[in-house]
Amino acid sequence: MRPVRADDASDLFRIYGDPATNTFNPAGPYPDLVFAKTRLAQWLDGWQLHGIGEMAIYDRQQPQEVIGFGGISVRPLDNQLNYNLGYRFATTAWGKGLATEFCQRMLDYAFDERQLQKVTAVVRSNHLASQRVLLKAGLALRGQVADVANAMPSLFYALKLEEWQRKRQEMLRHHNSGLIGF
Repeated sequence: MRPVRADDASDLFRIYGDPATNTFNPAGPYPDLVFAKTRLAQWLDGWQLHGIGEMAIYDRQQPQEVIGFGGISVRPLDNQLNYNLGYRFATTAWGKGLATEFCQRMLDYAFDERQLQKVTAVVRSNHLASQRVLLKAGLALRGQVADVANAMPSLFYALKLEEWQRKRQEMLRHHNSGLIGF
């Protein structure tokens, strides 16, 4: 993965403009390339303002092919600014464990390199696959949040730094005891 670039607009529209990748998105797919370029400009501004943001995700064997976008962006939720984790993959990348791997790497980045105190995520209540991804990555369901106008509330997940550190220590203890092989 790498930070988004100005030349990612076509890939962004290809993925976010696909109705299949928006099955659970009440806003629906991006309507056109102009919209994707506007959103990309906002993402680039986010990097400038906050030093963190959206990433282009690619296959290691084909680094020229973007298969998804995701990252941690600063997002207001319930009148608070949150470091919110999100992602969207092309349908060809579904079912390969890439979303879980991506989320785990972003959490490592957020807590190890950026020293964030908490990371949040929102997901629609009927999007069971993304809920499983967030749980596997270590986030916990904390409630609901009204994040989309005129839509049912989304589920609100969060992971605090101290929780992440505890889980990491537990994994290391299991690894050192031989219960988990790497």
